[in-house]
Amino acid sequence: MNNAPDLTKTFPRSPAEELGGYVLLARIVDKCRATIAGTNGEYNFNCPLDRQFFDFTGIDAEEFRQFVASGAGDEEIARWVRERDSAHSDTDILTWCYEQRTREPRTAQEKALYERLRRMFAPAFGHVRTWFELLDAEEGRIPAVR
Repeated sequence: MNNAPDLTKTFPRSPAEELGGYVLLARIVDKCRATIAGTNGEYNFNCPLDRQFFDFTGIDAEEFRQFVASGAGDEEIARWVRERDSAHSDTDILTWCYEQRTREPRTAQEKALYERLRRMFAPAFGHVRTWFELLDAEEGRIPAVR
């Protein structure tokens, strides 16, 4: 698959980057393509974050992987997803995207996990608050505040 990123050398797209109107989708596509090509490195397709997208859209991760493996481009994938997510209105999708983009740890267990991960992977980023921000900080997309 020639359009697969080598995630041993670069990062997948930001979880906040939209594809077809959905956050997470561009990142999931990158991880899926890299997994198919064997260049996913430490990134796992169908991780818990990916499953939030699959649960929302009702799309089966294996069916998605098979479609991506057919060589579909980003826009084809976006159309394919929208066709399968016919249960959600544009407002539903926008609301879900907002909720994902602004999602902070809620429970004591999530807060402790978040803080452990932040200290481990992004110690100079005490100002980040959302899961998306933590990933973007770890992957160098937002500057540290000193």
